[in-house]
Amino acid sequence: MNKNFKFPANTPDGRNRRDIMLNNLQSAVFGGGCFWCTKAIFTRLKGVESVESGYAGGRTPNPSYEQVSMGNTGHVESIKIEFDPGVVKYADLLNVFFAMHDPTTLNRQGGDVGEQYRSAVFYTALEQKRQAEEFIKKLEDDGTFKDPVVTEIRPLDKFWPAESYHQRYYEQNQNKPYCQVVINPKIAKLRAKFAPLLKQE
Repeated sequence: MNKNFKFPANTPDGRNRRDIMLNNLQSAVFGGGCFWCTKAIFTRLKGVESVESGYAGGRTPNPSYEQVSMGNTGHVESIKIEFDPGVVKYADLLNVFFAMHDPTTLNRQGGDVGEQYRSAVFYTALEQKRQAEEFIKKLEDDGTFKDPVVTEIRPLDKFWPAESYHQRYYEQNQNKPYCQVVINPKIAKLRAKFAPLLKQE
């Protein structure tokens, strides 16, 4: 193949290939502890086009990080994933999600405590709800965890994007203690357990 060949930006009928790809993307929204952690994990998966930190499942419109951190808005620190189902399946996302946090601890992940850190799947389609329920049932049938799974499954009402300084927190703060002590071990576990799903770094 000619190394100088460039794949045409448009299809033969004149449509933009990137626009077609973006139109085929699906969304998934998860809450599994601090969104700095979950974003750092899911951005590394093949087929994931974007991951946005934000807030879901609460009562207060357009909440701030300070409000959510107080634990009285009902929101969960969440991530919104845009993914290509032709590359990575929703079932793969569920597998990573449940392996990379503790879905049996109510309103906490490690040292992060409060309802904003609860485990949650916010489904954007009924098929996602079905798959999440079946996945949890299998975890419990298999005895994967010694304690019951407390992950809540609910429809996504509204996803509020977090402030800009949260969006690339790990990339810009890798030398900070939280990143080294909490996030780095999660990424190491991700590489060890899910290598076939990861993008080349």
